Amino acid sequence: MSLTPDALRTVPLFADLADDHLQALAAVFTPVELAEGDVLFREGEEPTHFLLLAKGEVTVAYAGEPRFRLVPVAPIGELGTLAGVARRTSAVASTRCTIWRVERTALLRFFEQRGDVAFRFYHAMLGIVADKIRRDELRMQAMRDNLVFTQKAMKALRDQVLEAEETPLSVDVVEQLEELIEHNRRGHYKVAPNHALATRVRRDDGELVLVAEMSLDELYLPAHTLPGLVAGADWSGVLVLPQTEIPVSGRIDRADDAGVAVRLDPMISEYARALGDHLTRVQMLDFVV
Repeated sequence: MSLTPDALRTVPLFADLADDHLQALAAVFTPVELAEGDVLFREGEEPTHFLLLAKGEVTVAYAGEPRFRLVPVAPIGELGTLAGVARRTSAVASTRCTIWRVERTALLRFFEQRGDVAFRFYHAMLGIVADKIRRDELRMQAMRDNLVFTQKAMKALRDQVLEAEETPLSVDVVEQLEELIEHNRRGHYKVAPNHALATRVRRDDGELVLVAEMSLDELYLPAHTLPGLVAGADWSGVLVLPQTEIPVSGRIDRADDAGVAVRLDPMISEYARALGDHLTRVQMLDFVV
């Protein structure tokens, strides 16, 4: 199957490009034949090519479980490729396939040379991403609503059990409900700071360590950045935000090969407000207003 303008225009990413733009774009792609079972890419790999499925079928799997079965014409992992983000899924040819591909670096060079094509291409991609975020927001809001409803129901059930006569079973039920209610508190929700809003911790030796995830009451740091720490140990440092610095302390909640989780102590109102403002800025990167 050739990459004609009519064929490419069935892909939302190319729907608004003119024929001459599509012809110029198609010229940088090269066809590759794949046999059934051939791997296009694996989870964790760095993307090297922009891929278009022109013939056959491809299965996309997440954590080893098939999630999507793609049919022509379909881009495969286009957002991750253009952003240079490591693959979160794997892709395998389900049948004999024809894949049109172009090296990521070659495609970016083409866009540098053909700004007219690049503008329309990235404009379309931005619209697709914005629509995706809006759909994600609707799903997330439904999950939040369900969580709020569940929290209220668990608190009401806990109160009913506490008001009733105490039994060994009621004690266990209250403890379980308290644990679930605490686990679902809004303050525990973590975000991953973007590189433009990088969040760091200054260690005692002065070295700055990037924060992997954070919430209002917890920091999560890569394991190698705070060596020698064990669960239950006290910890203190300085949280370095783009616009200010906040002294913080806490207790190591978990320390293993994956990372170090620090449960933060309560802060004075000025520092708590600064941290809350920073978290809001980070969260706004995932939100379309």
